[in-house]
Formats: sequence, structure tokens, C-alpha cells
Amino acid sequence: MVAITLPDGSKRQFDGAVTGTELAESISKSLAKKALAMKIDGEVRDLFEEIAKDAAVEILTRQDEDALDIIRHDTAHLMAQAVQELYPGTQVTIGPNIDDGFYYDFARDEPFSTDDLEKIEKRMAEIVDEDRPTRKEIWDRADAIKHFKSIGETYKAEIIADLPENEDVKIYFHGDWHDLCRGPHLPSTKHIGKAFKLMKVAGAYWRGDHRNAQLQRIYGTAWANEKDLKAYLHRLEEAEKRDHRKLGKAMDLFHMQEEGPGAVFWHPKGWTLFQSLIAYMRRRQDAAGYVEINTPDLLDYSLWETSGHAEKFGENMYSTVMPDERKYALKPMNCPGGLQVYNYGLRSYRDLPMRVAEFGKVHRYEPSGALHGLMRVRHFTQDDAHIYCTPEQLQEECLEVVDLILDIYKDFGFEDVRIKFSDRPEARIGDDTVWDKSEAALMHALEATGLPYGVNPGEGAFYGPKLEFVLRDAIGRDWQCGTLQVDFNLPERFDATYTGQDGGKHRPVMLHRALFGSLERFTGILIEHYAGAFPLWLAPVQVVVAPITSQADDYARETQAAFLDAGLRADLDIRNEKINYKVREHSHAKVPVIAVVGAREAEAKQVSLRRLGVKEQQVLPRDEAVSELSAQALAPDLREE
Repeated sequence: MVAITLPDGSKRQFDGAVTGTELAESISKSLAKKALAMKIDGEVRDLFEEIAKDAAVEILTRQDEDALDIIRHDTAHLMAQAVQELYPGTQVTIGPNIDDGFYYDFARDEPFSTDDLEKIEKRMAEIVDEDRPTRKEIWDRADAIKHFKSIGETYKAEIIADLPENEDVKIYFHGDWHDLCRGPHLPSTKHIGKAFKLMKVAGAYWRGDHRNAQLQRIYGTAWANEKDLKAYLHRLEEAEKRDHRKLGKAMDLFHMQEEGPGAVFWHPKGWTLFQSLIAYMRRRQDAAGYVEINTPDLLDYSLWETSGHAEKFGENMYSTVMPDERKYALKPMNCPGGLQVYNYGLRSYRDLPMRVAEFGKVHRYEPSGALHGLMRVRHFTQDDAHIYCTPEQLQEECLEVVDLILDIYKDFGFEDVRIKFSDRPEARIGDDTVWDKSEAALMHALEATGLPYGVNPGEGAFYGPKLEFVLRDAIGRDWQCGTLQVDFNLPERFDATYTGQDGGKHRPVMLHRALFGSLERFTGILIEHYAGAFPLWLAPVQVVVAPITSQADDYARETQAAFLDAGLRADLDIRNEKINYKVREHSHAKVPVIAVVGAREAEAKQVSLRRLGVKEQQVLPRDEAVSELSAQALAPDLREE
């Protein structure tokens, strides 16, 4: 007998092994029609697989989150089938799922074109209609290699040859077309549906190595239904409009150039925005009991060997040997420098918790192909802080950091924030006993918040487990920003101590905390979240005073001075241009308020305010306009409740 436990807790008994399809049919015919795959004791499996022993089983349909990965995997196979049918002789290599879709790398002499993508999509839809059934076979390794070589699939044969000897060689068939694959897959091509689109073609190297053959990569996206596909394509259109690189140019915020790859050249307006973020964070940290330090960018390489960064990140660190034969490194992290400050002098339990912040510039070598505007750079500023506390203070400090992070994100318009717990990675420092203690402490603090969270297995820092804070922006994209890590390892490695109440030496717990993360990246996220139309308190230029005619220039200067005296970031535009041209240009640059003045306004001591995105003008006495705008321009943390 085989006992199957269903998600609602009910049980079904079968005389012998039963497939997922048979189980679904035994529950209801409608479920059997919608079934795509199943979960056996939490593991996603093919529907046609047999359940031969007692298990907890869940039938997956299109509504289940786990089903989307399978749909995308099948769509990648669907694309490969269509490509090989349309372009005989093309070899398939690797085709994984990625965020929002999939890709497949192909070996083909002739490059794919946009027209080819349309043809491939059409053939994919036809194969869906053909409803090709899926089946799985387990092959002998030698036979599999021989087979794929015989049909000209040399890349696939190489992949099989590199598999661990004890690993099954699984071959999935969709009709007659077949590929090496771990699975699972849908019952047939019909179940994929047609909510897919091929997006672009790019170059790629075999196994990501530039010394290997160049392949052609086709990217695609696939969703559970047409509605989700349309929503995704709309998000892409919005993302294109909001691209921080385009807006950065239009708003004259920053630029990047080849002579400084991965580094930002901030223009005055962009630097004003950047400094506004730092000023805001300084105020919040001051109020939360932090002190601020600054440590050198260039440090002896031995510090990074002690910390473990050299072993973990050595190939991504900038280092140099000077004439004195000492090896130095530009810091990729602020932690070792911060520990030098902590260790300078004696610390007592009375000094703890010690909350130490640093806006440190860090340097990491990123591959040139990975660089992306402000979002992925080689030189960036972290709003780092390290909290040194006793084990007894650990939970309270974690709770305060979580509260601070979430409150700060609200000030920037991010209400939808997800927390993810990341435990020990495969490559790490410290023994498992220390990791057990670190993970238990952080998880205990996380559960004490009462907030929902997800888990990222194996994604912790190499020195300790961490919480990741993921923001959802105005168009539904997720951005991982803030982090909180519990670290028992680095205090041990750097021999950090404090004198306890008993007069003995004790080891502090070290919390690593970043709120924005990379300030450059957070700035890019803000630009795209607001589409450049910042709230008044954040805008680099808050108001531009623009006279209609030159006769109002003197009054315009007086008005600008009044705004400046009130603390507003105000510019003056007295160019010999028509007012409509000025308004259009400053609106394009996303200036929140344009104060238009003419002879009538000068005589009445008024201003005509045009707000970005609002058709109606607001005519106010100048003093009232200054008072109103200066109140609206206060940062959220400075406003009276």
C-alpha cells in the first residue's frame, strides 16, 4: 500500500505505485486537466513519475509559483526545437532559466536576426498546438556521448562527459526532439501555452570563457498567462523610459566614460542629490546613536588576508606592490578598517553597544560586461556601519536595525519591502559551531520582529548569516539593497575584545549593517523609481525662477534670492528665450517647480507656480510661495508630526 498525504491533510491509499497523473485524476477530472507537475515531499517532479512509497504530494497548476519555473524551462526547450527545425545543423548547448525568463546558447555560423526571432516564435506556437508528449529516459553515459556525437551535437556530448560519474544521464523527449536535462518538465508542449516572447540575440562564449568558441544566445520570457506576459512587457517599456542612464543625461546628473570604467563622474546636480542622501542618512544615524569614522582607502594586504577577503575576493581586489615591496590593496570592504578603530585602545562592556558608521569608498573589479550605469560599478560608496555588542545585546540591536531600515525606506516611497534570511554559504570562514550560533541568533531576532520573511539557502556572507532587504519599486521590480549580518568570526580573527563586568576579556559580536547599500546604486534605483520626478525634498534643483520678459529679470533675481534664503535649491533662467521653451526644457529636466514671473507678477509681488505633471498654474504671493515650498521641501525626518 502507498499512502499519499495531500496539502489539506487528507490521505489517499493506493494498492501500489501511482503516477502524479493518476493521483490528480483520482482527486478530480478538472484538476487532472490543469495539472502540470507535482511536489513529492517538497521536491518538484514530473507528473508521469511514479510515487512508490508513502509521501506528502501536492499537484501543481499554472497558479502555483513553482510551476512558472517549469513553464520557462519547457519554453527554452520549445525554442530549441523550433530553432533546430528551422535551421538544421544548429547545435544546442546550455539553456537555463533566468529572472523573468530563459535563454539558450546556440552554435551556428550564420547570425540570427530580428526576423529570425519572429519565425522562431511562430514555429514555437505551432509546436505548442502539436501537443508533443514529454517522456524521460535514463541512458548509459557512453551511449549518450556516442549518440550526441553521431547527430553532430558535440557540445552536448562534452557536457555529458563532464557530468559526475554517479549522476544519471537524463534525456527528455518532446515528441522526437530530445535533450540532456535534469527536469522536471510539463506533460506535453500544449501545457506550455503561448504566453512567451523572444526578446533579443546576444553573443556568448562556450562555458563563459572568452578563449572558447563564440555562440549565439537567444533570450526569451515566458509566463503562466497572457495577462502576466503583457504586464511584464509593459514593465519593460516603463523601465526603458525610466532608464537612469538616459535620465541622468537629460537631468545633467552624471556621466561615465572609458577612461574611468565603472566609476561615476558626478555633475553638480547629481552630486547635490548624492550629498542629500548622505545628509539624510547622517541625521538618521545620529538620532539612532551612531558615531561616524573614516578609514583609509589603501591598506596593507595582510589585513585582507586576516579578514578572509583576500582568499574569497582576491581576484576582484585592486592590489599593488610598491617600491618598498609592501603589498597594498584598495579596500573592497570597510570591515577591516573599522575593526582597527575598535581595537585602538581598551573597550569596556560600558562602551557597548558601539555603533560605528562609515561612508566608505570601496573598490571591486567587476567584469566589463557586467558594468551597468550606476547599478553595477567598480568604485562605490557604502553606507556601512558596524555594531559591536555583547551577546546579550544582540537581539535588541538586530531589532533596532530592522526598524531603522524599514522606516528609512518608507521615507523614500518604498512601502513594499521583503526580508530574506540567508544562511551559511559553501565557501566560508569559521567552524560550524560558530555558524550555528550566528544563524540561531539572527533567526531568533528576525522571528521576534513578527515580520514575514523568505529564505535564501547558502547565500550568506562568507563570515556570517545575513538578512537582505528587497525593495519593490513603482513598476514592480525588486532591488536588493540593505543588509544585516551577524559575525562572530571577524572579531575572533582580529582579536577584538572588551572588558566584561567580571574584569575578564570577552569577544564582542559584530553586526555588519548597510541601509542603502551602495549609494551609487541606490541613487540609480531612486532615479528609476521616480522616473526622475523626485519629491521636492530630494530634487537636485527644487525650483527654477523664469521671467517671461527681460523687464522682469530684476524681480526674478529677487525671487530667486528669497527662495535661496529660505533654504531652497533655486536656479534662475534669464536667457533670452520664450517662456514656453524654458518651461518645456526644465520640465524635460524634471524640475519639480517652475516659478514664472512677468510684469504683472512683479507689480503684485506674486509668482505663478507650475508644478511638474500638473496642468493648472498656482498664483501666490511670493512670501506665501516661499513659505509653502520651503515647508514641502523639508526632508521627512525633519518634518513635525
